[in-house]
Amino acid sequence: MKKTIKPVVVSVLAMSVLSACGSNAADNNANSGGNASSGEKVKVEFFQNKTEAKATFDKLVAKFNEANPNIVVTQVNPPDAETVLKTRAAKKDIPDVVGIGATDTYKTLSGSGLFEDFTGDPLAENIQPAYLQMLKDLTGSDELNGLPFSSNASGVIYNKAMFTEAGVTVPTTWDEFMAVAQKFKDSGKNAFYLTLKDSWTTLTPFNSLSTIIKGNDFFKERAAGTVTFADSFNEVAEKLLKLTEYGQKDIFGKGYNDGNTAFAKGESAMYLQGVWAIPEIVKANPSIELGVFPFPATNDAAANKVISGVDTLLTISKNTKHKEEAKKFVDFLLQPENVSLYINEQKAFPAVQGVTQDDPTMDGFKEAFTAGNLADFADHYIPSAMKVDTINQSFLQKKDIKAYLEQLDKEWDKVANRK
Repeated sequence: MKKTIKPVVVSVLAMSVLSACGSNAADNNANSGGNASSGEKVKVEFFQNKTEAKATFDKLVAKFNEANPNIVVTQVNPPDAETVLKTRAAKKDIPDVVGIGATDTYKTLSGSGLFEDFTGDPLAENIQPAYLQMLKDLTGSDELNGLPFSSNASGVIYNKAMFTEAGVTVPTTWDEFMAVAQKFKDSGKNAFYLTLKDSWTTLTPFNSLSTIIKGNDFFKERAAGTVTFADSFNEVAEKLLKLTEYGQKDIFGKGYNDGNTAFAKGESAMYLQGVWAIPEIVKANPSIELGVFPFPATNDAAANKVISGVDTLLTISKNTKHKEEAKKFVDFLLQPENVSLYINEQKAFPAVQGVTQDDPTMDGFKEAFTAGNLADFADHYIPSAMKVDTINQSFLQKKDIKAYLEQLDKEWDKVANRK
């Protein structure tokens, strides 16, 4: 699930660069157990950031530990995990194995030399090349410091029964999308269930609109100073605001968990979320019949892509004292049967070749995956310190497009000037 992360002061992040030679990391790893050759159990810490995936990883960890009696892997999954990881990096205390999304946090820590280089490593051989390239594009480096494990997708989740009852079909353009939303509104039903109490949920429609309308090269150009949000993002802002006209009354009083339950109960026809929400929706209503479709951000149907990125990558601390055991665990996770277990439970997509997502709920995304009509999440390219989610939330409350775009530029420049 994509959640916002609280920024850690730049000085703390900067300290992480020193971790490659830090004694604290060595002390931490030395205390994590013996080694298999001595007959003692080696203790390996697996730190991962997805709360909703904890139970699935628990199954995989238990399976690995049973098959490897000389190794004990322990999963660590704290709240606000990315902030915790950055804080630990500042203390030179990187976990043995890390599972994290391909976000700005990964980019920063990877660039600080904290993670193993998997360039040419056999572990990377069965990873889909597109996702390997996605990591390199994000970091701007030819060094491969992570191994994509699973990918996700976001767009629109819809209630098939409500669509059938209303006599509407899946929209493929923005105008069709708004016409469907208006039809539900006219019938007294909510087109969308919006959960803007949790600011991070603004990112799902923002990512689709930004990536499809402007493309993620915009952020490279913004970094170069050749474009601004003020002169480029007006359409994104207008459409983001337009969506709020079709939500329930209390759009700022409901959060993500509320939305999962409400949508499961049929309180809206559509839900602007990613596939990570589907397990929670189905848990709340096992009989619901769901479908998904790409967010139709423009009136060019061919240009409307599924937003997909590396949801979980696996990496290893460069300084771990248990590299052999850590690699053995990562290799285990990347085995097709274990990837299959994960993606089936988490409704994710595989980053490993030869594994497929066969849940019919995902049929609306499969064509895009087959054709490669995919694009990465825009917020993967935006510094987390900008807090674009809270900027979005404030904008949707105040509805001032000019002020919103000016604030995006101001916060971008503020972060850039700290470097």
